Amino acid sequence: MTARKGAGGIRQKAVRVRGKGRSHSSIQWLSRQLNDPYVAEAKRQGYRSRAAFKLAQLDDRFHFLKRGMAVIDLGAAPGGWTQVAVERTGAAAGQGKVVGIDLLPIEPIPGAILLQGDFLADDAPARLTGAMGGRAGVVLSDMAPSSTGHAQTDHLRIMGLLEAAVDFAAEVLSTGGTFVGKALQGGTEINLLNRLKRDFAQVRHAKPPSSRKESAELYLVATGFRGRA
Repeated sequence: MTARKGAGGIRQKAVRVRGKGRSHSSIQWLSRQLNDPYVAEAKRQGYRSRAAFKLAQLDDRFHFLKRGMAVIDLGAAPGGWTQVAVERTGAAAGQGKVVGIDLLPIEPIPGAILLQGDFLADDAPARLTGAMGGRAGVVLSDMAPSSTGHAQTDHLRIMGLLEAAVDFAAEVLSTGGTFVGKALQGGTEINLLNRLKRDFAQVRHAKPPSSRKESAELYLVATGFRGRA
């Protein structure tokens, strides 16, 4: 099982979804899922979700996941990012360590320590650092709140999660470490961006090919953590 090859260039026969007994939004979602090559490729390779390819493509571009590395995955369910992190760090063979947390339960992933709980809860940082047993080389955050359908509200909510993830990363990352977090197009708050530029050697925005074109999501990749002030 490997995500390095990606799913680019995959062709599949279009599937038509019948509308009988289904709402228009349900038809749209089902049609998109059935005709999405990344959904099919994730199933073929044994990944929990198509999101696995987003992390794989970001890592293929920026090379932040390495063998033997310690990784914390925030908002890990259903486990696609965790699976990729386990593969690329060698955690299943005892070479690295991967700890994930989510509000939802996550089916076990060999090589990963999976916690259920609210990342924003007061005890969550202690639970994560306790499970990690030391500093992390990478902190990943694919966290996103449920959509309200109101663009400005959704932007503010996801940026709130991103800021909390950055705060956590600043506490647990080792010097030289990497933070990868989900944002929404529409502008990263200038204060947060300035903070990342202060704390990391390089900060870049990226939208991996597997991120749907109509999605407003993009990812911040901050590398070269300078260490705690």
